[in-house]
Amino acid sequence: MDFSEKWGKDVETATALALDELKCSKDEVKITVLEEPSRGFLGIGSKLAKVRVEKIEVSENDKTEKIEVKEEVNETVTEETVENETTEVTSNKLIRPDNMKEIEEHPALSFLKETTEKMGLELSFKAYADDNNVFIDIAGKDAGTIIGKRGQTLDAIQYLTSLAVNKKSEDYVRVVLDAENYRSKREKTLERLAHRLADKVVRTKRSVKLEPMNPYERMVIHAALVNSPKVKTRSEGEEPYRRVVIELK
Repeated sequence: MDFSEKWGKDVETATALALDELKCSKDEVKITVLEEPSRGFLGIGSKLAKVRVEKIEVSENDKTEKIEVKEEVNETVTEETVENETTEVTSNKLIRPDNMKEIEEHPALSFLKETTEKMGLELSFKAYADDNNVFIDIAGKDAGTIIGKRGQTLDAIQYLTSLAVNKKSEDYVRVVLDAENYRSKREKTLERLAHRLADKVVRTKRSVKLEPMNPYERMVIHAALVNSPKVKTRSEGEEPYRRVVIELK
């Protein structure tokens, strides 16, 4: 691949994503800003930045020297502990309805039903609650649509539901939405991925960068490997492009 076009919240972020895909440093490429970012008014009408990054032909000697500099920079990245990442996402830890009471009415249910009906989705809901939490299980023929790619739609609707529930509430109520047991399945998938990549790091003696993940999913990776005698994990980058790195101890 000789070029990459990427979107980002600003030019720097978009450029970083393109450089990562091309496996290049800034002095090895030509950067063209295709679209400037815009914040809009109160977040409405905001636009992402778009850049085109093209490789510049260099001699073999120059290429070797620049790769060595790039590796040296990577070694100086500040490491984070698993405890820091875990603290960051404690409030997002998945709750389950095992010890909660099933309910028929709740502001979260009302908001979800109204929102999904306007989206034209055919869904059913089961809600469970205690004093501080509400868990809603979503089913139906459009359950896959409500999950979205890697759970992004589910996370977005969960966030909006939480805002609606807590807008007029004196005490914060934690809202968790699940569909077709997606969150539990995703958690197990991430744990398997963490162990498989850890084995790869040990075998190849090379660190591995995972794709960007949300804070909760990063915590699952960290927790899966926290007791490993051979590898350690850290997070790097800025949200929403923050990712986990697995490396040898």
